[in-house]
Amino acid sequence: MIIDGKAAAERLRRQIAEEVARLRATHDLQPGLAVVLVGEDPASQVYVRNKGRQTLEAGMLSHGHKLDASVSEEELLTLIDTLNGDPSIHGILVQLPLPDHIDEQRVLQTIDPAKDVDGFHPLNVGGLASGDPHALVPCTPTGCLLLLLEQFDGNLSGQNALVIGRSNIVGKPMAQLLLRESCTVTIAHSRTRDLPAVCRKADIVVAAVGRPGMVRGDWIKPGAVVIDVGINRVQREGEDKPKLVGDVAFAEAADVAGAITPVPGGVGPMTIACLLRNTVIAACRHAEVEGQL
Repeated sequence: MIIDGKAAAERLRRQIAEEVARLRATHDLQPGLAVVLVGEDPASQVYVRNKGRQTLEAGMLSHGHKLDASVSEEELLTLIDTLNGDPSIHGILVQLPLPDHIDEQRVLQTIDPAKDVDGFHPLNVGGLASGDPHALVPCTPTGCLLLLLEQFDGNLSGQNALVIGRSNIVGKPMAQLLLRESCTVTIAHSRTRDLPAVCRKADIVVAAVGRPGMVRGDWIKPGAVVIDVGINRVQREGEDKPKLVGDVAFAEAADVAGAITPVPGGVGPMTIACLLRNTVIAACRHAEVEGQL
């Protein structure tokens, strides 16, 4: 079975739009998201444009801030301070990567943790690890978890889950989320011994290593659910344009897995939907109203 991330994201965005409409009607509350883009990175421009469009489509306020690549770190931090103090903005996202002269960690730590809808602030990272239910969780791992819950009828308890990759953005928070759902969790990485054997024991495989086609079909336990987070551009001989592929050899794995996400069309669409979800959650907490997401 192929897991349709586009359809799942569309369902989630509909729920978000309904919740935004309810909040506006009953509490005069319109969630607002500010996205800051520094420089001219083409991929970042596409991401930011999509985020802005989907924010508006959900009935939310969208605030875009585009800065030159030469902007100073202090100017960027001043903008973030302004956004932190703006009551109409409930979520702040600074699009990564940033130019080399800007300290990425300093920027992320300047964002108000209550508005940190990317979930990258140390207080949110620590909150997730310690089980704080109010911690804002990174969007891509949240999207993966929602897809998994759909496959397992909302109950992941007792499943053997393998996360391949240990990044702060996906691997580590993904493992924490799976632990929270009472999975037995293994984190694998470049130093893992006999990774194929480790993989063959897993009921759930989340691949987030950034290596195209690394996870082969014969690594997958028959019937396992595979979530492929990888987005790799591969130029194949005889093709004019690079092709997007995941970290899993899709055709091989699809023959064995019980369910698998494609690339593109799997996890990617869920990431922006979960960004909107986080913004609505942050808005409800700020206004001290009960949310329904």
